[in-house]
Amino acid sequence: MTFTSRPTDRSAARRTLRREVPSTAAILADEQDFTAMRRYRTFPFDDHSSYLRQMETLLRSLTSQGVVTTVGLFDPVAYEKYCAHLALDPDRPDSRSRYTAEAARTGTTLLYEGGPLSRLLPLLVEEADRRAHWDHASALLARAGTCEECGEDLSRAAFSRATHAVRQLLTSLGEGTHHLVCSLAAGEPSLLAVLHTTARDGARPQLAEHETLVFCTVLAAGLALRTPGGIVSRTTSGPTGRNTTEDAARDTVRGWSLRDSWPYPLSAAEVFTAYCTDADTGEPIPPEPGVDYASGLPLTPPPDPHDHR
Repeated sequence: MTFTSRPTDRSAARRTLRREVPSTAAILADEQDFTAMRRYRTFPFDDHSSYLRQMETLLRSLTSQGVVTTVGLFDPVAYEKYCAHLALDPDRPDSRSRYTAEAARTGTTLLYEGGPLSRLLPLLVEEADRRAHWDHASALLARAGTCEECGEDLSRAAFSRATHAVRQLLTSLGEGTHHLVCSLAAGEPSLLAVLHTTARDGARPQLAEHETLVFCTVLAAGLALRTPGGIVSRTTSGPTGRNTTEDAARDTVRGWSLRDSWPYPLSAAEVFTAYCTDADTGEPIPPEPGVDYASGLPLTPPPDPHDHR
C-alpha cells in the first residue's frame, strides 16, 4: 500500500518549520515613544497600555508554539532616520518590519521566555543604556591615538590601567555587596557605567563579564583623555550580630575623582557634600538613614610610561 502526503502532514511540517524560524519584536517601551508613532495613519494603536498587553499576548502565543523570540526597543527617531536614509515611507507596516529586523541586527535584544513585559522591559532599557554608554566610551577611547614618543596604542594602555584600578579598588573594598558608578563629564548626559559585585568569606568578587567590560571602558576613556569624572562605591555590609537597634545592614559610600589619569580618593567631607547636594539646584538635601559617608581608599597607580612631562 502506498501512502501520500496529506494536508495535515504538510500542516504539521509547516508548524515544525515555524518553530525553527526565530521571531523578533521591537517594542515602544515608554509613553513618549508610543505617542510619537501615533502620528502615522497605519499605526493601529491608540492606547499604550493596551498596546503592551496585546504585544505580550502575541509573544506568549509565539513562545507557546515553541518559537524563539527576541525583543528589542523601537526608537521612533532612529526609525525616521532609517526610513529617510533608504527612501522608505515611514507610514507603512512593511517599513516598520524592515526597521525591526535592522534594529534586532544592530541593537540590543533580550530573549523572551514567557514572563510579563513589565519585568522584561526595564532590563531591556537598562541593557540598551549600557550599550549606548559603551559605544560612546569606545568612540572616545579611540580618539586617544598613539604615544608620540614610543608609538604605543594609548587606548590599549588606558584600558590596562583602568582594569588595574578596578581590580585594586575591589580588593580594597573587601567583603560586602558593592555598587560602583563611574561617571565622566563627556557630553550631556554624563557618560555612566555601573558595576555590581559581591565578595564573601575571602572569595574573589563575582563579576558580570559584560558589565565589567563596560565599566572598564568608560573608566579607560576618562583616564586616556583626562576627562573630569569620578567613581562612587556603595557597599552594603552584613549585620553586626549584636541584638541592638544597630544590628542591621548599613551602607558605606566612598568616592574618588579622576585626576592625572588615575582615581584619587575624596575625603569623607567631600563624599558627604557630593551625596547630600541636589545636582540641579545646588541646595543641600538630608543624608540617607543607615548610610555612612567615608573617604575613598588610596589606590596605587602603576608606572605610566607615556607621561613624559
